[in-house]
Amino acid sequence: MSGPRDLFAEVETDPEPHWHEVRAWLQANPQTLLDDRSLLEEIGLKPHGRNVIEFGAAALTRLEEAAMREQDARKQIEAIARANFAAQTQTHVAALDLLEARNHSDLARRLDGAAQARFGLAGAVIGIERPGPDADGTPRTGGVPFGWKTLDDGGVDALVGVNGLTWLGENFDGLNLFGPAERRVKSVALIRMAPVFPGDEAPRHALCAFGSSEPEGFTAHMGCELVAFIARVVERTAERWPIL
Repeated sequence: MSGPRDLFAEVETDPEPHWHEVRAWLQANPQTLLDDRSLLEEIGLKPHGRNVIEFGAAALTRLEEAAMREQDARKQIEAIARANFAAQTQTHVAALDLLEARNHSDLARRLDGAAQARFGLAGAVIGIERPGPDADGTPRTGGVPFGWKTLDDGGVDALVGVNGLTWLGENFDGLNLFGPAERRVKSVALIRMAPVFPGDEAPRHALCAFGSSEPEGFTAHMGCELVAFIARVVERTAERWPIL
């Protein structure tokens, strides 16, 4: 006669039974597990009499793991919030410092100093295009402020794109905006500007360039709100004075 399967006898011949077989055997022989108190305690279950098992230890373990995951996530969010707040504070302080500039060269000096001291960057510069000729070929007047980098006509479009406002990514050959710090610059943020100087009828094509010594300091997928804000402050402040 065939009786209930003896799973323990089968283990002797097949040392690795499949879980679905173990599960089916436990369903068919639940009392065997209920009567084995030492096994229940080993796997974190507490027996309370026949057919009653408390899952307190196992449930508590799961709750503790969930609480730890929640705590870690909260710490990460708090760290990001603190970093964002610190960056915004430094940005506002830098903006106030830029507004105190006395001329174009002082503005460029203050921008570079703020980029290094307040944001830990390798440097920052202001570039502006040489005025190109009019449509009829007549040369246009307009110089380049002392301390600013000179770009060829069409240079801003070549760097950020004809319709582009910003460009973030690795530093590349031919940029050459950061002078002695160029070798330390691994990634850059380029922000288009269009200041209108006193006495000029049309805006000039210009840009703010920020350089980081970290390859991942500026990436294409990164937001650039803070450096764009600084560039707008530079743009509006530069419009105070004519280019001599």
